[in-house]
Amino acid sequence: MLTGSCLCQAVRFEVSATPRRFVHCHCHTCRKVHGTVYGASALVDSDDFRLLAGADDVAAFESSPGKERCFCRRCGSHVYARFKARPQEIILRIGTLDGDPGLKAEAHIWVDHKASWYEISDALPRHRRGFPGEVV
Repeated sequence: MLTGSCLCQAVRFEVSATPRRFVHCHCHTCRKVHGTVYGASALVDSDDFRLLAGADDVAAFESSPGKERCFCRRCGSHVYARFKARPQEIILRIGTLDGDPGLKAEAHIWVDHKASWYEISDALPRHRRGFPGEVV
C-alpha cells in the first residue's frame, strides 16, 4: 500500500496497487503546473486510488479540453489529474508519494515541448509527444 499527501497534508490518499507508466512529461502545462522542467507522473486505476482526507480541499482545473488537474486548494500542491474520457484512470503525481514507491521512470514524453535550456542527460526513451498511441 502506498500513501501520499499534498504539502500541507490536508489532502491524503492511498494507492492499493503499483502505479504503471512512470514518465517524465515535458509538455507546456506540466512544466507550468509543477514549476519545473518536467512533471513526474504515473497511472493508477481509479479503483486503486482512495482519498483518505481532504476531499473538500481538492479543487480541479481543466488545463486542456477534457483534462482536469486536481490540487489542494489550501497549499496548491498538484496531487493528481484525470481525463474525463478515461474515468477508470488517475494520473498520480509521483512527488506526492510518501517514501519510495519502488518505481523507475520509463521514458520522457512530450520532449517536443521540452524547455530549451534543459538537456535530458539520461538514457531513457524519448517520445516527441506522449507514448505512441496513448495519452498520458
